[in-house]
Amino acid sequence: MNDKDTPVGLSDTPVQDELASVEFHSPGRFAVHNPESVTADTTDWEPAPFPLGSHEQLERFERPQEARAHFLALIQQARRTLCLYSNDLEPWLCNHSSIQEACTRFLLSSPRTHLRILLRDSDRAIRESHALLRLSRRLTSSLHIRKLNPALPPEDQTYLIADDRGLLLRPQLDQPGGYALYNDPVRVRQRQAQFEQAWDNSVSDPNLRSFLL
Repeated sequence: MNDKDTPVGLSDTPVQDELASVEFHSPGRFAVHNPESVTADTTDWEPAPFPLGSHEQLERFERPQEARAHFLALIQQARRTLCLYSNDLEPWLCNHSSIQEACTRFLLSSPRTHLRILLRDSDRAIRESHALLRLSRRLTSSLHIRKLNPALPPEDQTYLIADDRGLLLRPQLDQPGGYALYNDPVRVRQRQAQFEQAWDNSVSDPNLRSFLL
C-alpha cells in the first residue's frame, strides 16, 4: 500500500497484540420454509348446462369443479333473488372472478334483484378481501350480508337458493359434494322458509361494517 493511502498515525505503529483466533463451528445446512405464493385462478369457470326452471332431474356432484359449475349456473340464470347460506364464503366456491362477474350482472340487471348472504364467520372473508365483500361496497342497496345469530344453533351446511326454483345444497362443510335442483319449487320453498327465519334473527357484524366503511 502506498504511503499516501495509509491512514495517518497507523503506518509506523507496530501491532502490539494480535487478536486471539476465534473458532467457528458451522451449524450445517438448514431449510427455509417460505409460504407458497398464492396465484389467482384467472381461468373462467364453465357453468353447468341445465336450464333453471325446466330441468327436472336432481343433479348430484362430488368434485369441487362440479360444485362450482352448478353454483355458477344458478347465479347466472337467476332473475329475481339469490340467497346464500354459508359458513365463511368458502373461497374455493365463492371467491372467483366468474362468481363476482355473475353476481354483478345479476344485481345490475334490474333494480328489483337482490342477493342476501348469511355468514357464520366473516373473519376469513374480511382478511382475504373476498370478492363478494368488495362487491357489496359498490352495490349497497341490492347486496346485503349479515351474520348468523350466535345464540341460535347453526346448520353445518352451505346452500344457495335461486329464485323460487333452484337450489344447491352441500350438506357437509368439509366435503365439496352435494346436489343441485333446477326446478323444484316445493323443496326450494322449504329451504327458503329456513333461510328467512335465520335472516330475521340474524345480527349485523361490526367487522363487516368496518370493512365496508
